[in-house]
Amino acid sequence: MPDQPKRHPIPLITQYATPSLINAIAYEGHPPGDDDNWQASGAPDKDAYGHWCTRICGMACLRMALFARDGHAPALFDLLDGCLAHGGYVQKEDGGVGGLYYQPFAEYALTAHGLKSEIITDLTPDRLACELDKGHLVIASVHKEIRQPDRPAPGRGGHLVLVTGHQDGQVSFRNPSGHTATTVDATLPLDLLDSFAARRGIALHL
Repeated sequence: MPDQPKRHPIPLITQYATPSLINAIAYEGHPPGDDDNWQASGAPDKDAYGHWCTRICGMACLRMALFARDGHAPALFDLLDGCLAHGGYVQKEDGGVGGLYYQPFAEYALTAHGLKSEIITDLTPDRLACELDKGHLVIASVHKEIRQPDRPAPGRGGHLVLVTGHQDGQVSFRNPSGHTATTVDATLPLDLLDSFAARRGIALHL
């Protein structure tokens, strides 16, 4: 295995301004935007925060990766603004959002942050382990209910997590919508993670 790149500690960053609200948001019907701490996200106003906070798992992953490389990173909504400008997200006429689109995201990460990456459409468990062995971090598409791994996966993909390492058949990852301490900073068997995975993602070359 090649030497791992020197990294700064990766902070536990969620896509929500107040991590302690995530359980209520996910399972108790709490409005996502009803958060007195919304300004910590860098959002211009509470309405913008409420519109985007459920959709910016990719920006939370990018922010963690930049912290790992640099020891600092822009606010979530500063990253969102840049990604929007590159077409990584697209506002729809019905008020919805398209994205995260991988190619524009990769172009934004390189242009704005000097972060090289590779889009992977065949992110098998072996390929994921290989990328981690190269010292890369990997943004992987998984089902959001990976935060309840004791239950069968209800689907694959739709949510992004930052995979940080593997050892002895276990894979470690940071989940921007984890609702407990052990689901924000999670470790699972690689094959269990794969049962939630869409097998696509982005390897970040720090």
